[in-house]
Amino acid sequence: MNAESDERKVVAATSASDSATGDEQASERELGSRAPRYIQASRVLHLSWQVGIFVVGLAVVGAGIVMLPLPGPGWLVIFGGMAIWATEFVWAQLVLRWTRRKVTEAAQRALDPKVRRRNVILTTLGLLIVAVLVGIYVWKFGIVMPWKIDQ
Repeated sequence: MNAESDERKVVAATSASDSATGDEQASERELGSRAPRYIQASRVLHLSWQVGIFVVGLAVVGAGIVMLPLPGPGWLVIFGGMAIWATEFVWAQLVLRWTRRKVTEAAQRALDPKVRRRNVILTTLGLLIVAVLVGIYVWKFGIVMPWKIDQ
């Protein structure tokens, strides 16, 4: 298990130094376990550490999934659980990097003036259509309050 994570660190460090520069290299951390060295030194202790991290991350991700249909910050909690898993598991680190990259790309696309103009136009049209539909409904049926108050 430690030999695999050592290999991944070497491969990640080599690919990071080849492809990343300056700030990018500082933001890209090496792949693998971030457990303290004394935990990584013992195979049994490291395995139990990984099981604990997995269980805690699973509980947080499960709570986030429950929060999706219920009130609460579901996606934020799910990504928090993924971040917990990413402290120990390479697959979670890769998923988190991919997600961070996609969110950054989407934010950059949203700041594009053409996209912003299109979004403003579509939002205005949508609000106009909703206003017309509400106006037609009120004109046809009137405003009926759900409670009965004798006047």
